[in-house]
Amino acid sequence: MHNKSRRQFLKSAGVGIISAGLAGCGNQHWFKSQTRKPKKRPNILFAIADDWSWPHASIVGAKVVKTPTFDKVARDGVLFTNAFVSAPSCTPSRGAITTGQWHWRLEEGANLFSTLSAKFPVYPDILEQAGYHVGYMKKGWSPGSIKPGRTRNAAGPRHRSFAKFIEARPEGKPFCFWFGSSDPHRTYKWQSGVKSGMKLEDVEIPHPLPDSEIVRTDICDYFWEVQRFDTQTGEIIKQIEEMGELDNTLVIITSDNGMPFPRCKQNLYDWGTHVPLAACWLGEIKGGREVVDFISLTDLAPTFLEATGCDIPEQMTGRSFMNILTSRKAGRVDPKRDKVLTGLERHVICRKSGGGYPARAIRTHEFLYIRNFKPERWPAGEPEVKPGYWPAVPYGDMDASPTKTYIMDHRDEPEVKRLFELGFNKRPAEELYDLRKDPGQQNNVAADAKYAKTKAKLSATLMAELTASKDPRVLGGGDAFDRYPWRD
Repeated sequence: MHNKSRRQFLKSAGVGIISAGLAGCGNQHWFKSQTRKPKKRPNILFAIADDWSWPHASIVGAKVVKTPTFDKVARDGVLFTNAFVSAPSCTPSRGAITTGQWHWRLEEGANLFSTLSAKFPVYPDILEQAGYHVGYMKKGWSPGSIKPGRTRNAAGPRHRSFAKFIEARPEGKPFCFWFGSSDPHRTYKWQSGVKSGMKLEDVEIPHPLPDSEIVRTDICDYFWEVQRFDTQTGEIIKQIEEMGELDNTLVIITSDNGMPFPRCKQNLYDWGTHVPLAACWLGEIKGGREVVDFISLTDLAPTFLEATGCDIPEQMTGRSFMNILTSRKAGRVDPKRDKVLTGLERHVICRKSGGGYPARAIRTHEFLYIRNFKPERWPAGEPEVKPGYWPAVPYGDMDASPTKTYIMDHRDEPEVKRLFELGFNKRPAEELYDLRKDPGQQNNVAADAKYAKTKAKLSATLMAELTASKDPRVLGGGDAFDRYPWRD
C-alpha cells in the first residue's frame, strides 16, 4: 500500500508546509529593463542536482533522506514549495536555466543531446562581461555538444573544484559559480542507502511506484546520492564562509528535473517536473520564509541578473523573483505567479518516428492539464527494441533501474498492473488532474463532463501562453524538433 503524504496534498493545494551598477552588461538591444543597482555586487553560488524530486528534503518532512545543507539555506532564506523545471530532461532544462527561456524557444536545445546556439545569450556570459569571475565544476549545460556556435560550456569555464576556481579569481572580482553535481543521476550502487543506515520501512513510496523491497531499496540508493549532493554543496558553502564572503553571496540550491524512476523523470507529472528550491542571501533577504508562488527555473537567470544589477535580455521569458526574495513576505506573495508551464520534446532515440513525445502542460494550485501532441506514440518509448535505438532496451525513454525491471516483471499482478499502464502505455491527447482529490495525478478526468469548463479554460490559457512565447508546436513548425541531429 502507498503511504499517503499529507505534505504532497498540501503543496498541491498551495498550502504552506513549514511554519515558518552595470549598465552596458552586453549589447543594448538585448535588454528589456534597467534593473536596480545593489549596494554591493553579490557573489552567486548555484548548486544544481541531477534528477532530484520534490519533496525529498528533510525540511519538508521526508523521513529517510537527510539534507542539512538544503535545510539550512531554506531556514536562513526562502523555501519555494512550487518550483518547476521547464523540461524534465537534463539538456533542455539546463538550457532553459542558462538562457532564462522556455526550452521550446531554443531550437535544437529543446532536445536531450543537442547543442545550444550562441544566438541565445546566457547569464554566465553576461555576468562575465559585467566583471564577474564565472565558472563551473562537474556537470554544466549537458549532455550535448557546445559546437557548432560556442567555444565553451554555457555554464562558463570548467574548473576541477571550487578551490581551484577561487585560486583563478582575479582580486576584487565577485564570482558566479555553478556547482553541477551528477547526483542523484543513475546508476546507483545497490544497497548503498540501506548499508548507510536507512530503514526500508520508513520509505514513503511515491504515487507512481509499487511497494516492494526492491523498490524501497532502489529509493534508498537514490536518497544516498541526494545526501552526497547535499554534503558536497555544504562543503562549498563552508569554504565561502571561511573566506568571509557568505553574507554577500546569493546561494540557490535546486535540481534540473525529477527522480529517475518510472512516470517521474521525462514526464510532465509532478514527480518529473516539481523540484526543491531554496534561496539564501544573508546580507539582503529575510530568512525563515516559505513561499507557495509558482517559480519556473527559467526565472533563475533574470533573478541572477537583477541581483547583480545587470539588465535582462529581451529574449528571456523568465521573470525575476527578486521581488519575492526582498519582500519579507511568506505564503502567496506575487498574485501573478498563479501558474507555471512545462514541456517536453525528444529525450532519447527510442521510437519508430525518431522523434520524442512532444507535450506541454500548465500547472495551477488546483489542476494539472497536459496536452500530448503525438498521442499515437509510446510515451516511455517503444516496447520492442529496434535497430538504431539508444538505449537498446524496451521503453528506452525510461532510465533502466531495478524499479523499472520490477514493474515490467510484475505487470500482470493486480497491485502493479495499474501502475504499469499509467507509466508505460499510450496516453490520450488531453490529460487533466484534480490535485485537490488526486495529488498523485493518477485519475485523468479530461473526459469527465463535470470538468469540461475547467479543461477548456486551462487549454485556452496554455495555448495562448505557448503562442505568445512562439512555441513551434502550436505555430506549425513542431516537427523540426524530431529532425534535429543527436549530438554528443
